Amino acid sequence: MVVRAIGGIVLLVLGVVWTAQGTGAMSGSGMSGHGQYAVLGVVIALIGLFLLVQAWRVRNRGLRRHP
Repeated sequence: MVVRAIGGIVLLVLGVVWTAQGTGAMSGSGMSGHGQYAVLGVVIALIGLFLLVQAWRVRNRGLRRHP
């Protein structure tokens, strides 16, 4: 659960940064202003969000079993 949560947070932050760079909202990188990085960023962020939701579900399932 912890590994999923940490991986999800890292991927979510990375995806947001890549999206910001790809759209040109964040400059200072070779990725700035290139649309393919915006698309990759959204995909990576969605994967991170999926991992966070999975970690949250596993955590809540375990809490229900042990009141």
